[in-house]
Amino acid sequence: MPTSSEPPEKAGLAAFLADHTPFQGSTQDELDALADGASLTRFPAGVVVADYTSRVPAEVWMVREGAVALRTTGDGALIDIVTPGGIFGYMPLLAGAGMDFEARTTAPSTLVRLPEALVRAQFAKPSGLAFLASSGWQHAAERSTLMPAPDSTPVSELVRGEVLVVEPGDAVRDVVVKMTERHVSYALVRLPDGALGIFTDRDLRARVVAAGVPVDVAIDRVMSAPARTVTTDLTADSVLMEMLECGLRHMPVLTPRGEVVGVLEDADLLAATARQSFTLRRAIAHAGTAAELQAAGRRVTGTAVDLFRSGTKAAATSAILSVVVDSLVRRALELVVAQPQNRNLDGFAWLTLGSVARREAMPSSDVDSALSWRDELGGQAPRLRALAAEVHGLLDASGLPSDRNGAVASKAMFSRSQSDWLHTAQGWLSDPLRDRGLILSSLLIDGRVVWGDPGLHAVPAAYQRIREQHPNALRLQLLDALSGKMRTRSLRDVLSRRGGTFDLKNHAVTPVVNLARWAGLTAGVTSAGTPTRLQAGAEAGALSERDARTLCDVFAMLQRLRMTHQVEQVAAGHTPGDIITMSELSPLNRSLLGDGLREIAAVRRRVGNLGLTGV
Repeated sequence: MPTSSEPPEKAGLAAFLADHTPFQGSTQDELDALADGASLTRFPAGVVVADYTSRVPAEVWMVREGAVALRTTGDGALIDIVTPGGIFGYMPLLAGAGMDFEARTTAPSTLVRLPEALVRAQFAKPSGLAFLASSGWQHAAERSTLMPAPDSTPVSELVRGEVLVVEPGDAVRDVVVKMTERHVSYALVRLPDGALGIFTDRDLRARVVAAGVPVDVAIDRVMSAPARTVTTDLTADSVLMEMLECGLRHMPVLTPRGEVVGVLEDADLLAATARQSFTLRRAIAHAGTAAELQAAGRRVTGTAVDLFRSGTKAAATSAILSVVVDSLVRRALELVVAQPQNRNLDGFAWLTLGSVARREAMPSSDVDSALSWRDELGGQAPRLRALAAEVHGLLDASGLPSDRNGAVASKAMFSRSQSDWLHTAQGWLSDPLRDRGLILSSLLIDGRVVWGDPGLHAVPAAYQRIREQHPNALRLQLLDALSGKMRTRSLRDVLSRRGGTFDLKNHAVTPVVNLARWAGLTAGVTSAGTPTRLQAGAEAGALSERDARTLCDVFAMLQRLRMTHQVEQVAAGHTPGDIITMSELSPLNRSLLGDGLREIAAVRRRVGNLGLTGV
């Protein structure tokens, strides 16, 4: 029960309301009326403020101090935590029906009770419409239960419900009302030429409310067009990666004939815990200081752990982790570039290397990087390398350590002008054994631009025609891929189920990655993930279809073992790594690992027998 009512802090309530949606667009008279009609109540921790299961509320609650948890009344699943400035109870009020959740304080809290009549008027304003579009239907109590991350499920099996399609001339206000009624955060716009536009909660906030555009304008003035779409045959994990890469929360799904079958939202692809990756990326993007970025960075590993434990496959967890790391790198660059001494630095590209570039990061992964800049900036090389050192310092403090072997953009070996990189790559192709050319070229071939002009990354283009123009260099790539030996003793330990340790990365994963890189180069594919390179190599005849499938399966198994091992290490408070103790593996995993190592060895023998004579 509440302990008291009408606390003295009501005097500042109008100003408090003005600082939070949906009341930020209210006039001073409206704010004063809201404050006069409101009442404040203090609640102790653990008290049910409202049970909406069968009750249509006559008020909306706003948290002034403390916190309120919204949970489903059946299984008690957490829907949301409402913190100061947040409101709850508005969806049952607007829908005029009970909903399956209750609100309970999690700490001593002061809540603002806002009467129905005054609140309804605010939701008709642009800021109120924006609030409904951005969050009104995102709570699990108000939509179907979120499913676990489906990974390889075709997206055609995930879309459901009637698609909201509107006309280009419909008013924004009318479209947002329809979005609210349907509990969706988008509307598709069918254009005269047959293409699709899309209007989302983000468009409402950025293109209508923030821009001061009247809500009676036609929707085609503020939509995004053409809408990015996918076809029904794609898998959920590939669509999720595209959404993460592009920062999208909605993806229309079309048949091969162009017919709309539905719209995927992030919640359709991710379990509730997996949505942390979107939340974390927003926290990273909004970090305004080094301290805020460091706080967000310290959540990265935990997010990967939660993803994997929630049922997301290792490959998808690695890919999401890689995308989040890229976001952290970009934001660190933005903060460092914004410093007074760096504000006039421009015309460079930041490259991510290694497993993060291949979208195969693990909790143990460090950050490899390189810089490439326009030729006319040659005199700025010391400043650019100093900037790179600052970025890595910020990343180190954010929980993303620099590469232990020194493959970082602050070093001269990994920071050059565009022409210098091209000249260096041509030298590696002409004589791969000079100046560690094989090793360095492998790093740069994997590289991917995460900041700046992608055209500044010159190395992949130099290697795309290696099969025709530099067959000897390609042959050496294969020799290097076949030269790494598995530790015989550890392999015998695996096969005999004896004890000992084994390095999953260096003696199992790396041989597959190196073979895949060679296979990809044979097919003219440079920057790509390991499975993609293997499939391309099979299509180009570098590998048999069977061997490519085998290596893809073994790679997936090894990544799952690595992720499982490292997640357990993180949960136990240890630093994650790839050294496993054989006796601690389950009999099934020991058997899978042994079989996988035998398969890798067999493929390497076949590739060596055929590839070295056919290159």
